[in-house]
Amino acid sequence: MQKFKDYQYQRPDVDKIKHELVSIKEQLTKEKEVVNVIELVKKYFLIQDELDTQGQLVSIRTSLDTTDEFYDQEQSFFDEVSPVLQGLFTDINKVIYQSEFKPQLIETFGAHYFDQLKVSIESFSDEIIPLMIEENKLASKQQKLVASAQIEFEGGVYNLSQMAPFTQSLSRETRKQAQLVISNFFESIESDIDDIYDNMVKVRHEMAQKLGYKNYVELGYQRLGRTDYNASDVKAYRKQIKRDVVPVVEELVKRKAKRLGINDLKSYDTISFLSGNPTPKGDKDFLVNHAKTMYKELSKETDEFFNFMVDSELLELDSKKGKAGGGYCTFIPSYKAPFIFANFNGTSHDVDVLTHEAGHAFQVYQARDFINPMQRFPGYEACEIHSMSMEFFAWPWMELFFKEDKEKYYFSHLSGAISFLPYGALVDEFQHEVYENPQMTKEERKATWARLEKVYLPSKDYGEDAFMKKGTYWYRQGHIFGSPFYYIDYTLAQVCAFQYWIRDHRNHEEAWKSYVDLCKLGGAYGFVELMRRSNLNSPFVDGTIKQTIEPLKAFLDTIDDTKL
Repeated sequence: MQKFKDYQYQRPDVDKIKHELVSIKEQLTKEKEVVNVIELVKKYFLIQDELDTQGQLVSIRTSLDTTDEFYDQEQSFFDEVSPVLQGLFTDINKVIYQSEFKPQLIETFGAHYFDQLKVSIESFSDEIIPLMIEENKLASKQQKLVASAQIEFEGGVYNLSQMAPFTQSLSRETRKQAQLVISNFFESIESDIDDIYDNMVKVRHEMAQKLGYKNYVELGYQRLGRTDYNASDVKAYRKQIKRDVVPVVEELVKRKAKRLGINDLKSYDTISFLSGNPTPKGDKDFLVNHAKTMYKELSKETDEFFNFMVDSELLELDSKKGKAGGGYCTFIPSYKAPFIFANFNGTSHDVDVLTHEAGHAFQVYQARDFINPMQRFPGYEACEIHSMSMEFFAWPWMELFFKEDKEKYYFSHLSGAISFLPYGALVDEFQHEVYENPQMTKEERKATWARLEKVYLPSKDYGEDAFMKKGTYWYRQGHIFGSPFYYIDYTLAQVCAFQYWIRDHRNHEEAWKSYVDLCKLGGAYGFVELMRRSNLNSPFVDGTIKQTIEPLKAFLDTIDDTKL
């Protein structure tokens, strides 16, 4: 079995690709036989796959070592050429979308493909290529800036991921000081971060105006491939969170204060229990071995999938110097291989990665044979259903990872997932205000964050951390820089995943079959239609969140958390 380290990178021959794309476009325009048109579309898909394979290898290897000069140069190459090639892709997409054989193509590739083509066409023109190149450069600059963190603390030097155990220390003073040194790092790059984001907002607003939009909001939605809901739907959804979730989270905050015996909870009081947060009882190899057991026992599909990931060395999990922060799952088309990137740090987050990112990887592994690259993954919001639901389907095996901390994990995982919803909605509303008011100053953006924080997270108190108080926590949220409007997708998916938690407790076989079927659908349909086909209640329908939260709250109320 071929291993990831043996996957071959070769810089794409851009002139050759351009020639092939122009040729395909010309043939599609002239071709009068539908069978030949279908074959040309398939050939187009293969070119996209070959290009994406090389781009993914560069992106992965750059994130594995941000100091690697070769892949840094290759990333710059892709930043430059990707928007140019997208122009050619858009030209072909237009020809396919306007084809006289559209009914037959819909029959072959699905109606949703043409919805995807529509938003793809409407979100691009050659005129914005220079702006897209600039946007890519700014995103790479922000990632490198944050990855450069070298924080001195308690005799060591750490990146941001490696600071996480200190922020969850049992010592309140350690947690406080860890938060302050992290804030000091962000304060040291405040001017650079502000400049990067300010330029991003200006570049994106200019893109939108050149394409005929009032501002970036609608364009941002189209660039995310959203075909069956809009900003008004999301606004109404956020209203549900304010009304039906914020009060529940405030109750959970009060329970936590009572558990910890702390009357004046601060933002650095990140532990859930006086005996400490649940932690995995072993290192990376311990966790991966138990994950193999878990996925073997869960189903034959997950057993096959996880063995493929391990045997092909498609899991890069340890935190290392020079490695980019965060975690992700992606797909390398020519090898039909998912890839999981993470930064283990000894916290329960390590187990969450093995379930969350593995949920993404499992889904695309089920849909890996889709010939259409646009339909192996669904939209981001549906993607996150797979990952977050997998976290819940893994619950019966948590004793393997956490041993005596199993009950703690259940309580903190579920209560944490509920508590996440207001934060996710805060990130989203902040971005809407920023892009609806692109003339905002840097200080006005911080004031906007601080104001919205009081709405969604009314109990959050930064204590002595004056830098965070002024509204800078969003500096830490990479999605705000690299993927505008993406973050709300996590919350939409979380509401759907909660429904799988409820269904799994009622009938595991039914819930698991529905989940696997959803994974196999890939991106053949839009978010709303995928929910309908999986019998999931839409988060956009008023009352869905309240109905979903109630059984979760009832479960948490059965646990005496003061004894954990």
